[in-house]
Order: sequence, then structure tokens, then C-alpha cells
Amino acid sequence: MARFNLSHRVVLAPMTRCRALNEIPNAALAEFYAQRSTPGGFLITEGTSISPTSFGFSHVPGIYTDEQVEAWRNVVDAVHAKGSTIFCQLWHVGRASHPVYQPGGAAPISSTSNPISEKWKVIMPDGSLGVFTEPRALTTAEICEVVEHYRLSAINAIRAGFDGVEIHGAHGYLIDQFLKDAINDRTDEYGGSLENRCRFLMQVIEAVASAIGAERVAVRISPAIDHMDAFDSDPLGLGLEVIERLNKFQKEKGTKLTYLHVTQPRFTLMQTVSENEEEKVYMQKWRKAYEGTFMCSGGFTRESGMEAVAEGHADLVSFGRLYISNPDLVSRFKLNAPLTKYNRNTFYTHDPVIGYTDYPFLHNETHTN
Repeated sequence: MARFNLSHRVVLAPMTRCRALNEIPNAALAEFYAQRSTPGGFLITEGTSISPTSFGFSHVPGIYTDEQVEAWRNVVDAVHAKGSTIFCQLWHVGRASHPVYQPGGAAPISSTSNPISEKWKVIMPDGSLGVFTEPRALTTAEICEVVEHYRLSAINAIRAGFDGVEIHGAHGYLIDQFLKDAINDRTDEYGGSLENRCRFLMQVIEAVASAIGAERVAVRISPAIDHMDAFDSDPLGLGLEVIERLNKFQKEKGTKLTYLHVTQPRFTLMQTVSENEEEKVYMQKWRKAYEGTFMCSGGFTRESGMEAVAEGHADLVSFGRLYISNPDLVSRFKLNAPLTKYNRNTFYTHDPVIGYTDYPFLHNETHTN
């Protein structure tokens, strides 16, 4: 995987868990990631906020202050001690926020001034569900400031000891709000054509890569995912356009990005699995077009993940929910052992143990039985 040598293809996917009290990584995060570390394994952190305006949940970690950098170092050291590689996912939620999470109660920023529809809900600080409010469209000058926040956060991630960063350009968050034509209604150089809608993403990649090296930079996209109303009229074309630009960027730099991470659109608003053959074809075409390491995610099982790798549709497969309740997921896959079921009710709670670091390891279950 670029400059990194891995021992297996099972990756810990980025997952918001809301355990970083007051936006500072703590001992619970160090234990959570260390539990899921294996020799030669690869982990991606939860979405990590690049600035005070980028939050959309309570108790999500940041990477923009010295205190946060120092706190992350303890997490990274715990993972490295187990022999794993770890990337920090750089995140700005854009309009997928609420004034309660914004400095001074301001409107969230986005590519647009149109809010997310009421079929989607924002999780409020007290755990209740609220309605997304009207965002404020960024000015052209402000976009450059946000790009700088990504650059500085990438530098901070390397300072904290991370092996690299993943730029979150997926799932209806800020970068995706520029990419998707159902959201981006701009009339300046960041809106309209595919070239213009890709401009913000490519500026972020250029800034981050220039700061820490392209070989330490990865990108996540989800052209066919409609999360947070992130529709596009031509998802296949959007994905191919982004990939064409990534390939061109790599050739110009003479160095490949670490990987491209694409979410397979298997999950609907109601979290039910849908098998759409057209969307499977999308993934295969994107994988064929991208000149580099290709990671996929989205409801994979042990069997479907092995199949994706065997058929050449993926180099790496990232797992989220299964990794929450199975800290030793790699061992369980290797042995084809039973998996512990996850409890969705504790996904976003703030307890440092319950539903976070208290899921059993296989050897503990065997010993108990």
C-alpha cells in the first residue's frame, strides 16, 4: 500500500464514536484503537475535526490545537506498539451540523445555503434528534481558508505521529457538498461543471500532499451514496471524473496517493441491505479506472470481502460495525469464528467503556465457556 507493507487486507473503517470528551482524545480512545490493532494491520481513525466550524456531533476529536495533537500522540503510540499503521481521517461536516455545534451559534458553512431535508436528523448534544438548519454558502475567499485548515491539520497529524491522513470527501459532508450536483448550486468557479465541482477537493489534496507528501495522503469518496441528501445526477461519471483527476495528480507528482477509499452504496436510509447490480458495476469501473491501491467499504462480510479481493474488485476492505463488536475481527475472520453482535444503541453514547472497549475477545469467550 504505497510506502506501507501490510500483513492482511482487513482495515478498521473510520467511525464516529463520540468518546473524545471536550474534543480531546483520551485513554479510552487509546484502548479502543489498540484493541483493534494487529501486527501489519491498518486502522483509520474516526472523522477528526479540522477546525472549530467542522463539528456536527458532540465529543468528536479535533486535530487543530496543540492539546489535541499531544493527546492523539498517546493513541498513535498505543497502536504502533501493537505493530499497526494508523491514518487520521480529516473531517469537516459542512452543512451536516447545527448552530449548537458552531462557534457563537453561527450557521454551518457549506457550498450552498440550502439545508438538508427533514428526513435526516442531527443528533443534538443531549442525544435527542433535531432538524438540520439553513447553512451559509462559503465565499470564494473563505474556501481558501478552509483548504488551509486541511493543510494545517495534516501537518498536525504527522506531528502527532500518524502515518498519514485520509481526506474525507464522502457521505454528504463538506467536500461531498461541493462534488454533488443536487447540493452544489454555486455559480462561481466552484459550481456548475464537473471540473468546477471537483476543484475544492483537488485543492485540498494538493495542499495536504504538498505539506506532508502524496505518499501519506489518501482520499475517501462516495459518488453513489445519497447520505445527507448527497445525490448526483451521474454518480458513475462523477466517480470517474474524480479518479481521472487523482490519476493525473499522481502522474504529475511522480508518486501515488496511499489509496482511494470508496463506499459501496449498499445501505439505504433505513439501514437495510440492498443489492443493486448497477451500483456493483460502478464500483468495478471505478476500481478499474483508478491507478493505485483501492479500498472499499459498505456492509461487507468475511465472505463478500474475500470475494471482492479474489475477483480483483478491491485491494483492501474496511469494516465498521463488525469491528465495533469484534475487537479481534482479524483473528475471527482467519479462524472463521462466530462474531459478536453489535448494539446500535451504544454507537454514539459517551461512556468510555460500555459499547466501546467492553466487547469480548475470542480467547476470553473460549476461556469463559
